[in-house]
Amino acid sequence: MLKKLAFTGLGALTALVGFLAPAAYAQNEQFIPMLVYRTGPYAPSGIPVANGFRDYYTLVNKRDGGINGVKISFEECETQYNTKLGVECYEKLKNKGPTGAALFNPYSTGITYQLIPKAPVDKIPILSMGYGMTAAADGTVFPYVFNFPMTYWGQASAFVRYVAKQEGGFENLRGRKIALIYHNSAYGKEPIPTLEVLSQKYGYNLKLLAVDHPGQEQGATWLQIRQYRPDWIFMWGWGVMNQVAVKEAASIRYPMDHFIGVWWSGSEADVVPAGKGAIGYKAGDFHGTGAGFPVHKDIIKYVYNGNAQEAKNNNIGEVLYNRGVVNAMFSVEAIRTAMQKYGNKPLTGEQVRWGLEHLRVTDSHLKALGMADFTQPIEVTCSRHNGVGGRVYIQQWDGNGWKKASDWLEPIEEVVWEQVKQASKNYAFENRITPRVCSGQS
Repeated sequence: MLKKLAFTGLGALTALVGFLAPAAYAQNEQFIPMLVYRTGPYAPSGIPVANGFRDYYTLVNKRDGGINGVKISFEECETQYNTKLGVECYEKLKNKGPTGAALFNPYSTGITYQLIPKAPVDKIPILSMGYGMTAAADGTVFPYVFNFPMTYWGQASAFVRYVAKQEGGFENLRGRKIALIYHNSAYGKEPIPTLEVLSQKYGYNLKLLAVDHPGQEQGATWLQIRQYRPDWIFMWGWGVMNQVAVKEAASIRYPMDHFIGVWWSGSEADVVPAGKGAIGYKAGDFHGTGAGFPVHKDIIKYVYNGNAQEAKNNNIGEVLYNRGVVNAMFSVEAIRTAMQKYGNKPLTGEQVRWGLEHLRVTDSHLKALGMADFTQPIEVTCSRHNGVGGRVYIQQWDGNGWKKASDWLEPIEEVVWEQVKQASKNYAFENRITPRVCSGQS
């Protein structure tokens, strides 16, 4: 039954609402909305993410009896990765459940940008985990937006750090040619400011190559790549754009181990279509790959009644499935944290915001959840909504799966945080926001 969730028709979505969430929500349940894109050009990326969310929320209900005894209710709303549809879904779902939406995971930078001004009005937090507006890392200006464990600017700087290490030091970046192939959207443009600042600092040459939605037409882009002959390529892509780019790189015999994708350009769907040509391609990541962690065993046991094949049909262990699981875990633990202050009952978005801002996920905590070494510990503070100590590593495709290809990489913090503070200051000025004071926190 569950494998039928990988559908492509909107009619199927309507038919499955009864499975995904009850039509009416009990007064003792915590409602968490799910913005998904199981249809449209980005469905191959959206389906495993949605399945990861759904399965983790279901696991918490079946294995744990809910969050401290409070069952989770959830409902999917199809956005097709379309900003207008995403905002409509937000308006449709924000007041559901006994206390309204606990938080929103937009899973689109474009949708996130539109929800940022709504969040403080509706008092519902936005968790854009590793995406969205990087400036929102400054909690003094964006009290309702969170983007831990790491931002796009942090990841872009970590990529530069990685390349510097491969080249023998930052001093050896001078004169190197780096091309950024990016989705021509708010999402794709996010790393540009950081890469430009770092190019001035370290002396590498940066070429920017935009790819229009949905990303199938890239002939002109790769013609420029052949002419420019970059030493390294970064890719900020999504959906079909990724697999087309990997195929194009393979077709011109670009050295794949010098081609690095953002963590949204490093899933199985991005490399499998290119066959052997994708071997060596790299991408960022901040959590484990594969289905060998205890949490996966629990999902198979409690969600799929021991049927490992059904779980596999629903993408278990794939990169983007695991990302949905990690995101759902952070959402649940933020609610659990808030319950320490407000009690074991359904909470409002404003109360969950407090939980997000006081979230501490330790190694021992992860182990208890069946997620030891699955992702890193995180600590969120009033001022640091990107979390403290967030890092990324490089994974590499070997033809059969993703393998860890680097140590954990720190962002170039002195550059990134200065950019964040300046961007948030500009946003505050333009929107007449008075930043709050976070006593005793950086």
